[in-house]
Amino acid sequence: MTTKVLITDYVWPSTDPEREVLEAAGMELVIAPDTSESTLAKLAKDVDAIMFCFAQVTAKVLETATNCKIAARYGIGVDNVDIAKATELGIVVTNVPDYCMDEVTDHALGMILALNRRFVPHTKEVVSGGWSNVALNQPMHRTRGATLGIVGYGRIGRALAAKSVGFGMRILAYDPLIAPGSEVDGAKAVSLDDLLKEADFVSLHVPLIPATKNMISAPELARMKSGSIIVNCARGGLIDEDALAASLSTGHTAGAGLDVVEPTPPDPSSNLLQQENVIITPHTAFFSQASTLELERRTAREVIRVLKGEMPENLINPNVLGKTRSGI
Repeated sequence: MTTKVLITDYVWPSTDPEREVLEAAGMELVIAPDTSESTLAKLAKDVDAIMFCFAQVTAKVLETATNCKIAARYGIGVDNVDIAKATELGIVVTNVPDYCMDEVTDHALGMILALNRRFVPHTKEVVSGGWSNVALNQPMHRTRGATLGIVGYGRIGRALAAKSVGFGMRILAYDPLIAPGSEVDGAKAVSLDDLLKEADFVSLHVPLIPATKNMISAPELARMKSGSIIVNCARGGLIDEDALAASLSTGHTAGAGLDVVEPTPPDPSSNLLQQENVIITPHTAFFSQASTLELERRTAREVIRVLKGEMPENLINPNVLGKTRSGI
């Protein structure tokens, strides 16, 4: 019987790279025509694996996938799959946590530099004929000696720190798993409150879980330095965007860079989009041709490993071990 792999969705030009890997292992691809729960549930009925990007892999989808042994995320965050249900059913959940560290850190650092140098508002002024109208009275930090606060000091946070040190920045890090006062990979670990008070630039690199939902809201923004900049290339929902818009409108927050927003797509009439020094990109921080090719191939290889009864490189739900459908 043919081994089938369902691809729920993808945002790159084609599935040729993963198709090449999977077909070489004797597997057949099934590409979903849309990401509705009903469509995915119908297609999942006889597949052995699910590969998903932004689609919601719900409990219903997993329950109908009675032959499925692995749900493999194209990417890092796994908030769009029901991990508890997958574990209950014996389905291994995997991700690829380190495929785009260079791209995301380039994106975050690029946003910080562009916002600090006010590229967007100055360009708009020039394009509208106001070359001589640009007022040099807004906050603009010298990066050498400025303080970058990194919230979430995992792989990506540490990679951002390594790049930012080259600009002469002082690095503070907040991570609930690291005791304040520690020196870790070029950063001083501090409390979130101290980070917000001291940082000129703040960059978020944490997952979206109940504890981090709106972790940056009006009180946190008020604690940040006047004239500071905040960047989020992690997950929409970490920042209360209404509070951010209000802080930007008063000038307390000097700039915001967002690769993720909530809801998606944002309402064009949103107050946040009307603010001056804002950069919003459509969740593209992960992207380069190299990172996407790596992601496609590595996700496919995780499927092959699990279907062979081998341990994946990146197991999200270790509690599934010993009761998996694949025999791991």
